[in-house]
Amino acid sequence: MALFVSQLFLLLQRVLPKRLLTALVHRLAQIRQPAVKDWFIRGFLKLYDVNLDEVSKAVPGDFVSFNDFFTRELSTGSRPIDTSPSSIVAPADGFISAIGSIDENAIFQAKGLEYSIEDLLATDLDDARSYHNGSFATIYLAPFNYHRVHAPLAGNLIAARFVPGTLFSVNQIMVSKLRGIFTRNERLVCHISTGNGRYVLIFVGALNVGSITTPWTGQLRPRKGSVVDNIDLQSSNLSTAVDKGDLLGWFNMGSTVIVLTQRKIYEWQSGLKSGDTVRMGESIGRITT
Repeated sequence: MALFVSQLFLLLQRVLPKRLLTALVHRLAQIRQPAVKDWFIRGFLKLYDVNLDEVSKAVPGDFVSFNDFFTRELSTGSRPIDTSPSSIVAPADGFISAIGSIDENAIFQAKGLEYSIEDLLATDLDDARSYHNGSFATIYLAPFNYHRVHAPLAGNLIAARFVPGTLFSVNQIMVSKLRGIFTRNERLVCHISTGNGRYVLIFVGALNVGSITTPWTGQLRPRKGSVVDNIDLQSSNLSTAVDKGDLLGWFNMGSTVIVLTQRKIYEWQSGLKSGDTVRMGESIGRITT
């Protein structure tokens, strides 16, 4: 029965008008009429167990739309950042979908499924090769999670590339069944240089994710086409230097974050595994050099 349900879900994902549905959800989430947006927020709270004690505003009254609530900031001190100079911190709240070493250029997705660094980054080969035999962590942000994404290490944002794609759901059914789902979906690839090497943080778009927003790019909406957009970071007039724990951006609705690190420079904490819950700011690894 479970196999039938998962196969049916996969079929529906293939045939549904994903862009149309995502655009509709995005529009509904932006409604500012108080009665409507409050109804959406209260309905969401009935479905999901959100910790309102750490929200910095009154719920629902202080939020101008459902999306404003979904991308909410937290009260000061809710996510302390690990201060160890060698620590790598979780970039987001969520649970680990997969974590481990990159086998040459192959990244583990789920049992029997993998994808390549080259397909994920959709960039030149030198960029991809620098992460061969490195490490990766894939973190899924559930609907009830805090949906802002932060820097796991201090550094300098040297490139940001928007890769067009489709909008499959990234829940566990799809991740376990559809090979290369993260290379099929649209995504924003952020390259960050540190004093010890480089890492990549990737915002993966998905069904109902109306947009991805960063301070440097503004709001990036789903788009058709196949041309990778190299973002002009200097046009924002913002510093590209980031401290550990600094805000990198947020999903307007939920999705997945992937972190890639270089070989022999960084390592994950021993014992972290698929299914483990992480909170933004806590240590999940360390610099080894």
